Amino acid sequence: MAPLTRPALLPVLWLALLLALLGGAARAQAPGALERQVKAAYLYKFAGFVEWPDGSFARADSPLVIGVLGDEALAEQLEQSVAGRSANGRAVVVRRLRRGDAPAGLHILFIAAIERAAVQEALDASRQLAVLTVTETDAAHALGSMVSFVVADERLRFEVALKPLAAARIRISARMLAAAYKVQPGPA
Repeated sequence: MAPLTRPALLPVLWLALLLALLGGAARAQAPGALERQVKAAYLYKFAGFVEWPDGSFARADSPLVIGVLGDEALAEQLEQSVAGRSANGRAVVVRRLRRGDAPAGLHILFIAAIERAAVQEALDASRQLAVLTVTETDAAHALGSMVSFVVADERLRFEVALKPLAAARIRISARMLAAAYKVQPGPA
């Protein structure tokens, strides 16, 4: 078997890092719980690979806020995962959202697989904001999502859409793009 090339190693390194974050207890839990842990780890790790435009944080010591819409179990898991942690020198805070809540003040918004109208509503509400939107809904990129969780080769992966990122003036590092399962092109 040929050795892995440097670009091919990136997804493997991401997965190893996620599993290290989750610890051994994750392997003994139910698949739903493990999937939540992996999603929570991804959401936290995304923060370290994203650059928000100037003015995205009220103060130099403002926390990074991750909003979760439509998945209380994931919000709880994420709260446990980020407790006492920081991203880019900022404390990380989780905010639980309900349908119709404004995404103002968020830096990352996770939208669960809820009804299509609610997903579209949340994406529309965040469109004029510098909020990294992450979904798990089929065809979410067509609705304007920036990052979407997908299951590929029996593993949880993510896809990135560059066009909505550019519109929000959010920059994602090349390392995160290299780890993505698929990258949809941005504006020409």
